Amino acid sequence: MQASLSASWIWPALALLAILTLTWWVYHPGLSGGFLFDDFANLPAIGASGPVTHWATFWRYITSGMADPTGRPLTLLTFLIDARNWPASPYPFKLTNVILHLCNGLLLYALLVRLGMLLDVDARRARIAAWFGCGAWLLHPLLLSTTLYIVQREAMLPATCVLAGLLLWLHGRACLRDGHLKSGPAWMIAGLGGFTLLGTLAKANGALLPMYALLIELLVLMPRHVMQSLASQRTNRVIVALFCAVPAFAILGYLAWKGVLGSIHGGHAGARPWSIGQRLLTEPRVLVDYLKLLWIPRPFTSGLFNDQFAVSTSWLHPASTLPCLLAVLALIGGAWWQRRRHPALALALLFYFAGQSLESSSIPLELYFEHRNYIPALLMFWPLGLWLADLRTLRLAKIMLLAVIPLLLAGMTHARAQVWGNVRTQALIWAHINPDSPRAQANAAEVEMGHGHPQAAAARLQKLLATEPSQTQLTFNLIGARCMAGEGLRPGDMEIALTSMRSTADVGALIAHWYERMLPVASEGRCPGLTPETLLTLIDAGLQNPNLKSAGMQQDLIYLKGLTALTMHQPDLALSDFMRALDQHVRPGMALEAAATLGSYGHPSLGLRMLDHYEQVQGNAMPPSFGMAMVHEWVLSRQRYWPHELAHLKQELTEATMSNHANATPRTSTPSPCASHCTN
Repeated sequence: MQASLSASWIWPALALLAILTLTWWVYHPGLSGGFLFDDFANLPAIGASGPVTHWATFWRYITSGMADPTGRPLTLLTFLIDARNWPASPYPFKLTNVILHLCNGLLLYALLVRLGMLLDVDARRARIAAWFGCGAWLLHPLLLSTTLYIVQREAMLPATCVLAGLLLWLHGRACLRDGHLKSGPAWMIAGLGGFTLLGTLAKANGALLPMYALLIELLVLMPRHVMQSLASQRTNRVIVALFCAVPAFAILGYLAWKGVLGSIHGGHAGARPWSIGQRLLTEPRVLVDYLKLLWIPRPFTSGLFNDQFAVSTSWLHPASTLPCLLAVLALIGGAWWQRRRHPALALALLFYFAGQSLESSSIPLELYFEHRNYIPALLMFWPLGLWLADLRTLRLAKIMLLAVIPLLLAGMTHARAQVWGNVRTQALIWAHINPDSPRAQANAAEVEMGHGHPQAAAARLQKLLATEPSQTQLTFNLIGARCMAGEGLRPGDMEIALTSMRSTADVGALIAHWYERMLPVASEGRCPGLTPETLLTLIDAGLQNPNLKSAGMQQDLIYLKGLTALTMHQPDLALSDFMRALDQHVRPGMALEAAATLGSYGHPSLGLRMLDHYEQVQGNAMPPSFGMAMVHEWVLSRQRYWPHELAHLKQELTEATMSNHANATPRTSTPSPCASHCTN
């Protein structure tokens, strides 16, 4: 009996160890890859106010997040495992992500075993099905773009919290069912309440944990596992109502309200080129495409570039809009209709659509990202595992499929990981797969320039510019490629760039980073046809663009005018532009950046005047937005961070002025124009 009991646990443990080892081997080639896109927007916060080596810098860093009202501090906290300052190596970050992916696989296995037992499946079949469901999820190629994209730890940590929270809740519910009226509710509340809070502090979609629990309660537990006593029944109802139903319906209500409001008012959603109504029409097509990639996987997909995904402008344009909407409704309705006959399949489908509800509905996020499948797909392959684990029929065929499917997924994911481990190959493959994506082509062009092939980069950019003339990322990189090739600007290049600046919907941080590279080139005459005066015409075109009228964007552009004036030896004009930029959106970070820049160019007395102007207008500063921004502002105030920085810079500029440094030769390199992207 004891030997039989040991064997029943040893073989599943070995099988699970094998799938985890295979996953590690599959992902290992991707660990040599680099940082990507949003990594550069988020990770430099680690060293923005100094190395995170003591409590003061720790609190400044942990409260610096700008995504979601919460700022995602739990995710920021885990980045400190990998680095305490910036710049840093990408390898430790990617390694931690892969380890977290493996831990999520372990938690998923435990949850699937538990769910299988709750469906009254025998223990052997439940473990085989859990092994398959967990293995297919761990090895699926679609999820690699979450795991190896460092910043998407934001999507992985909520999965950890969801899995741990559901396990604790199910444990507590079992205790309550057995009559433990104190420990049972404590475990349930810790699972649902505690891990919903933790998940939300990692990313907003962690708030969907109550919705997942409610689905499990309705589809699996209520029909089969009724509480044995009246007190247990009442306690369970109260906990489910307060910690499952109320949060779940509050989120659904909020999403519905946003959708109705957006559809009524119409218009574009902020800087997006589509309206909320168009987004709601488009997302069913996105969800169908996700499901195709999950069930008909392939090693190479569009990856991080989906800006070419066509927006649905009506029920029939594109033609797939209405069929996809009907398909999504049919899957949801069919799952609910078949919930008693096929509870595992119903739960997997409804779990998937619940997981997509926040990011694929009425909130104006970008239309398509592969990482949005990481949590929703947790249960996706488990129903197939339950069918394959039932070896009473088609025994040989099912055993073969249990082995072959994970190996096929592993092969595809390994091939994809090899691409993710090579920045140049990755960029070129993405550009080939996404020929109509401006982001993909601009990224490939930057990589080609980085490898000494500016002519190839220019040809790539010019080809897409014929159909995407408003894309500044194409026009700016084309100018950079021309300059790098040594041939200078061609007739029409600047006119194309001006056209894009006049019509672009948003330039984000692109213009600042591009200026950082190109202003020294223009001021030193290293690129025929590119001068500080021509760069100023680009800035002026942006200032007249009706899409770039936000205070932050206007501040960025005016700041760059001041920076250009400095390179043209017009310090008084630069000071005027810096002051005008500060008046757009009063922030201490911008004021200190401008003052320091004036000092670094040999004009410390003007830097002092810039600080004097800030002290005059600092009362016009906008209060921080609700959420973590308010906490961050409180931390900075408590530490007297800005007064200290202001006093320190004033002292340096005063000493420089007294030492007659104002007549020193201006520096030739350009400081980073942070403008509205500075730490506040």
